[in-house]
Amino acid sequence: MLATEDLAAELTEKYMIKPETLWQPADILPDTGANDFEETLRDIQGLAKELDNDLFAVLVGDTVTEEALPTYESWLMETEGISQKDNNAWSLWLRKWTAEENRHGDILHTYLYLSGRVNMRQFQLTTHYLLQDGFYTGMEHCPYRSFVYTSFQELATNISHRRVGSLAKKADNKLLAKICAVVAGDEMRHANGYIDFVSAFLEHDPSGVIIAFSQMMKQGVLMPGHYMRESLEPQGKLFEHFKSAAIRSGVYTGHDYVDILNTLIKRWRISELRDLSDRADREREFIMKLPGRLRKIVDATPIPQDRHEFKWLLRR
Repeated sequence: MLATEDLAAELTEKYMIKPETLWQPADILPDTGANDFEETLRDIQGLAKELDNDLFAVLVGDTVTEEALPTYESWLMETEGISQKDNNAWSLWLRKWTAEENRHGDILHTYLYLSGRVNMRQFQLTTHYLLQDGFYTGMEHCPYRSFVYTSFQELATNISHRRVGSLAKKADNKLLAKICAVVAGDEMRHANGYIDFVSAFLEHDPSGVIIAFSQMMKQGVLMPGHYMRESLEPQGKLFEHFKSAAIRSGVYTGHDYVDILNTLIKRWRISELRDLSDRADREREFIMKLPGRLRKIVDATPIPQDRHEFKWLLRR
């Protein structure tokens, strides 16, 4: 990590935007002091009622995941080579990333409040539990695994927010479409940053990165909300319902998981790497074959049909 600290400073400058020029929720959300706010609120709530329950449940779950951001920062700050105390280029990247990501929870939370479709107490309890229960990725303190993981996750969140926004746009919900578009744009920009970090690691230690990449994929990519639960329910039980709603609505599916894996393989030019150790070469072969194996599994897996009554959602 120390060998690439100059790169961390360079990519922070490249990918992070100054707060004064970056969008803030107040730039997009309606002005509550405007003369026409009551009319605007009626429009927001009317359009929100038209959205499918599965789609709205995914929107709420995505918001819970964004609201749990402090957990993700505390995990990444424990990565080898990153330290709050040392105040190095890596910790600066993470603090700026956290500050930018924090806006996502703010704007989505406010939209849910304005929508009139959400039991805000139940939604907030889920967020409370997700923060309380912690977040375990299985990445330990390894920078290679952690940054491969964040590359994957940022691409996944880009897809989810972008798809919700696209479906909202089809329903003529322009406000929600715009909110999701700007959030998805941030996620893609951050994904490119993390992908560039891993590219730099590959130049310094290709075998170590390949082994870490393979270990992560063998374990499976644990989503940030995998401990998600509703009040008085066991830890993690809600996540399966959330995942099923995402599949049914077409917001995020197993095919997207495979597509992200293929994207990372291509971006990091895994097939072109040379001078790998014997073990890394075997792990590279596993990685290259994995998308095809996973695609067959996804194709054979039926779409879940059992619909859960989320405590988050008010009846329309």
